[in-house]
Amino acid sequence: MGFGFNLLVIFILLPLTGILFILWILSKKNIVGKILGFIWLGIFGLTLLSGITQWLTAKTELDKEDYYGEYVINRAYFKGKQTDWQYNHFRFEIKENDSIYFYTTENKTITKTYKGKISTTKPYNSARLIIDMEKPTHHIITSNPTTYRKAWSFYLVFDSPKFKNMFFKKGKWKSIDLK
Repeated sequence: MGFGFNLLVIFILLPLTGILFILWILSKKNIVGKILGFIWLGIFGLTLLSGITQWLTAKTELDKEDYYGEYVINRAYFKGKQTDWQYNHFRFEIKENDSIYFYTTENKTITKTYKGKISTTKPYNSARLIIDMEKPTHHIITSNPTTYRKAWSFYLVFDSPKFKNMFFKKGKWKSIDLK
């Protein structure tokens, strides 16, 4: 817990508990014991609720293995013709042998494959992706992506000189209906 919670316990709850405990022993009244029980039951309940909330909302801590898989343009971030066009023209795959294959496509058909290797660095609790592509390479993958972590997932953002930020998420490519 935080500093404020520690102050609450030390300067309010412990003295109040001591006073109520002495009152309970001297008066032998059940109501004082019940009040004491409710106070500490509430504290334990709030502590448990706080711990569960932190666990449910904590950002995913990634390992190298978490990056393995197929990636497509995240069409939920920005909607429209440009995003649909990017979805149908770019995707990549990171395999368990630490290889990355970036595909330029025409819908389902792969028109060109760019190959490279991946590694990770772990400056903090979560691994960050490092890409080393064979030259020449595509403008989207000239630099390492930024990893954005959520509570239960993550996505990668590549800084493309032509398209600016491109958002990729893990997932299989599926044909979309262009209107």
